[in-house]
Amino acid sequence: MTRLPRMSLSSSRLALLIVLIAVSLLAGLGMRDPSPPDEPRFVLAARDMVESGQWLFPHRGSEFYAEKPPVFMWMQAAAYEAIGNWRVAFLLPSLLAALLTLWLTYDLAARLWNRRAGQYAALALFVCLQFGLQAKRGQIDMVLVAMTTLSLYGLLRHLLRGPHWPLAWLGFFAAGLGTVTKGVGFLPVLVLLPWAVLLWRDRKAPRTTLPTRDGWRWLVGALCFVAGTGVWVVPMLWAVYNSSDPAFHAYAAEILLKQTGKRYAGAWHHVQPFWYFAQVIVTLWLPGALLLPWLVPAWWRRLRRGDRRFWLLLGWSALVLLFFSASPGKREVYIFPMLPALCVAAAPLLQALMRRVAVQRTLLGYVGVLALVMSALALSGLLGANEWAHRLAAQRDIDTATLRTFLFWLLAFGLTSMAVILWAGRRRVGTAVVVVTALLWMTYGFGLAPTLDADSSARKLMQRVSQRIGPQAQLGMVAWREQNALQSDRPTVDFGFKHSWQDQWAAAGPWLLEDPSRRWVFVLDKALSPCVNRARAIDIGQSNRNRWLLVPGNAWKPGCTTPAFKAEDDETP
Repeated sequence: MTRLPRMSLSSSRLALLIVLIAVSLLAGLGMRDPSPPDEPRFVLAARDMVESGQWLFPHRGSEFYAEKPPVFMWMQAAAYEAIGNWRVAFLLPSLLAALLTLWLTYDLAARLWNRRAGQYAALALFVCLQFGLQAKRGQIDMVLVAMTTLSLYGLLRHLLRGPHWPLAWLGFFAAGLGTVTKGVGFLPVLVLLPWAVLLWRDRKAPRTTLPTRDGWRWLVGALCFVAGTGVWVVPMLWAVYNSSDPAFHAYAAEILLKQTGKRYAGAWHHVQPFWYFAQVIVTLWLPGALLLPWLVPAWWRRLRRGDRRFWLLLGWSALVLLFFSASPGKREVYIFPMLPALCVAAAPLLQALMRRVAVQRTLLGYVGVLALVMSALALSGLLGANEWAHRLAAQRDIDTATLRTFLFWLLAFGLTSMAVILWAGRRRVGTAVVVVTALLWMTYGFGLAPTLDADSSARKLMQRVSQRIGPQAQLGMVAWREQNALQSDRPTVDFGFKHSWQDQWAAAGPWLLEDPSRRWVFVLDKALSPCVNRARAIDIGQSNRNRWLLVPGNAWKPGCTTPAFKAEDDETP
């Protein structure tokens, strides 16, 4: 009889993997600036909080920023106040949230099954691509997932290993706090629906579940949820109530109505088909998605047996998927809160699955293809066998030296990963997947992101702007992006962000004429007003696939009125 390879984790191997995971998540901290699409706007708002002392209503330039609540920006601003370095502060909340999510995933699986299941759950979460992508980004979603996982952790420990009302109340509070971090933070509360189905199914059976006659305790849970949301909603509404400024009332209406219910029911952007999240799962959830052909039948068997752990974990995940699929607006990060729960549900099955030859070959194929593709892309770019790299560089105004450095980092990752695969073979396939994933995020943090930073963050572009206009000049912005204001070496004057280009120029033109020798306007090339003498406008370069111009004060035609733009429908910020 052929002896199967031993797939369990030794203590020394587990310790090494933990160190690699920690290093890979820390890699690159403080080595880059915020880059689009989302990072610069959050840091811009957080920086304004620090500089103005106004933390209740986030701003994007001169306007209120009403698309997201301010909790995540509070975290970034607080991190800066503690550290004094924006390059570290803007990524620190996501890093800490990622570490917390890994620990919660481990501990929940360990308590529902055993410590070995906890280890597999945390490792499974780490190797899924979307987890690393969000852990390394200064965006809300990693913090949101930490809050939803904390909420689910408290509720599931209460429902499955309880009663434990303090943990349940913590779960409700975390869901409320998550809701004012991003509107969908309430999702963990949906776990009560599959739990209610279980209670109804077992209504005639001997009492084996939590007592349902705890009305006052559930009421405390509801109050904890309200308290979580009230961290920001209560002081915000109080300030709005006591203000006669219509801008404050418009802010409250947008953040509480338009950016929540209206955005869900009638999304005006990111519109995708109902099945959109299937492609997210089979790409961003790699390599975990590759195990679904084995996991789904195993889950189904346990659901049929009535295992409450799987009923709640998988039932809740299905509700989250259905909730987001029903909305016309979809982004890949929307279903990210499901991932830790699914890793917990997969954890007790993984040790047995990893003994299967087909699973081992599948995972080895994944890391092998990843290593080969990265190596092939790097070599084709370095040797000039394919123009993909140079086309990409031309689109983003990346110079040849930067491009070559980027490609060398890709090649180093590919070759190192191949060495790991050859060392691991089938006997250590799980270790190989974790190590290659850690190498991927170390390569990104130490190499790829810092190499492209000057271009992707718009720092290089804004340095050219500073050199061209001189230290004494004043800079205004029309049709601008958050990274441009963030990277400017001086205070900028904006004329609105969401305002039409016509309205922005209506204010920018007179501003230029007040001091034409010292004032300049930085503008997107497509948004150049007909009232500007184009011959005097300066092409200052390209950044983030957009071309930008500088307009000196003497280029504005006095008495001219900017008409509405035909291209504005396509380019509204």
